[in-house]
Amino acid sequence: MKGRYLYCIVKGNKSVNLGKIGIEGNNVYTVPYKDLSAVVHDCHAELYQSENEEILKGWVSTHQKVVDIAWERFGTVLPFGFDTIIMGDGLTSPEENMKNCLKQDYDSFKTKIEKVGNKGEYGVQIFWDSEVMAQNLAEESVEIKKLNEEIKSKPRGLAYMYRQKLEGILKKEMENKADRYFKEFYDKIKPHVDDLRVEKTKKTEDKNKQMFINLSCLLTKDGSRELGDELEKIDALEGFSVRYTGPWPPYSFV
Repeated sequence: MKGRYLYCIVKGNKSVNLGKIGIEGNNVYTVPYKDLSAVVHDCHAELYQSENEEILKGWVSTHQKVVDIAWERFGTVLPFGFDTIIMGDGLTSPEENMKNCLKQDYDSFKTKIEKVGNKGEYGVQIFWDSEVMAQNLAEESVEIKKLNEEIKSKPRGLAYMYRQKLEGILKKEMENKADRYFKEFYDKIKPHVDDLRVEKTKKTEDKNKQMFINLSCLLTKDGSRELGDELEKIDALEGFSVRYTGPWPPYSFV
């Protein structure tokens, strides 16, 4: 049984051959319906599976490259995830089912493609130096200052208990501080983007450099000078650093 491997949906109504740029060198082309087109290649009606992790990575990488090429060629894309396959059946060919999919979900696809038209996804990650933040807290907090002084005058066993208490207070204060900075920075970034998503934070190799904000932002492909200026101000603050990446197709917003 045959199928159509779906990379993305683009704005345009012409049949276009993009060449043998697909997974495993498959020929990639468009299937138009009204003013939208699906970017596909012909495949068997089965998922791409392999025990070899490098082969899987290669397939995923090729999938992303095809979406990137379509994005550059057509200007606006709705990217689909790896291994999205439209299958045929005994009565309907995969090509017809692909067109039926475009027809049935046309209004939804059209709304989404208008939302992301000529826009890209950018990543904004903000890190803080936990050692610098802890030091600042120790200097700012009356309670922490008092505990530090008391520890100096206590016997070893009692001092250990006080240190445990101090660590608990410091951890709680750090969490509160992170929440306050998150809200402050989020509110500064939001006015300069068309949409944004809060993503999970990731661990870093440097134990003192902690990511506490991870955002996917939707804005014009050319970016935003105002957003760049705001991020530069945050990056200049003591103990903070910013990573600003993109643009790429708007995976997080479709």
